[in-house]
Amino acid sequence: MAKGKRLTPQGHVNLKALAAYLELSQTTVSLVLNNSPAARSIPMETRNRVTEAAARLHYRPNYFARSLRQGRSMSVGVLAPDLSEGYFTRVMSGVVEELSAAHYFYFTACHDWKRELIERYPRMLVERAVDGFLLLNTPADHIAVPVPVVAISSHCVADNVTKIVLDHHLAAEQALAHLHALGHRRIAFMRGPHAIPDSEFRWESIQQVAREMGIKVDPALVTRIDTAGWSMKAGYHPMAPEIGYRPMQALLETARNFTAVFCFNDIAAIGAIRALKDANLSVPGDVSVVGFDDILSAAYATPSLTTVRQPLARMGKRGAQVLLERISNGEKEFTAEIVVKPEFVVRESTGPAPHRV
Repeated sequence: MAKGKRLTPQGHVNLKALAAYLELSQTTVSLVLNNSPAARSIPMETRNRVTEAAARLHYRPNYFARSLRQGRSMSVGVLAPDLSEGYFTRVMSGVVEELSAAHYFYFTACHDWKRELIERYPRMLVERAVDGFLLLNTPADHIAVPVPVVAISSHCVADNVTKIVLDHHLAAEQALAHLHALGHRRIAFMRGPHAIPDSEFRWESIQQVAREMGIKVDPALVTRIDTAGWSMKAGYHPMAPEIGYRPMQALLETARNFTAVFCFNDIAAIGAIRALKDANLSVPGDVSVVGFDDILSAAYATPSLTTVRQPLARMGKRGAQVLLERISNGEKEFTAEIVVKPEFVVRESTGPAPHRV
């Protein structure tokens, strides 16, 4: 080979191969690629040559080597009850945006509300050296890990955990004030499953706001997603509209003297609308329906769904930001809870109360 004739590296191009190809030191190449302040002393022509070659040869940094230097794996674990359309997809859109910008990888594990998996998966992910955990709609009190944890929509008190939660009192005020202004006084409620951390806090807020507004919560008009004769373990997908269809069917068998229903989430509300229509009741002519979350399909349901919008993508993004901050600043004190505000979205599924009740 003639002197000065450089062979183009084959296969994965690491820092060593790139430096050899450019006939530069690994330190020089590293400073340029990491945009280090020290790189300003390197001639612009050299810097341009490094970046051009890195792009052309598809150079990718060795995150394993970097993790050894930094004491980090550049990865986090994400635990969720399910990976379906709805809550998970909206939250994860914000999580992925933030982690990708920080060049972090993530492992996602679905526990399906099984206690043994909620306890086992964190241990397995710690063995894979994740730097921290994001818990989505997952209880934090069963998880003991030696790394930072951020829990989105979890209300339990636990050490080493920062919680991102919704202002449920304001959410209840928005929904009930809307129905009250439309003349609804006999309102049915569909509570969430026991397993979901938000369920009890949301229900307590609804009852408190109802008392403040003088709205009677009739126990005969209260149904619950996991007490209608079935459960998530019985073969029903936890994010299928059937979770609202069956409780509404059960309620209609015992009572029809209500003009509105406030559902635990949008998926349940879509199922409830179908059950009402199957019972020859129109929405919103006979019964108004309010959901919760504002999932992607809520605006395209028939009728389109009036709902309490959780800023799910923003909650996911904020949760990822806080987790990365905690990973980078292990000694810093962080607030235990961050509260976000909901927004009420009025669509076609609510209207004036009929005079039949």
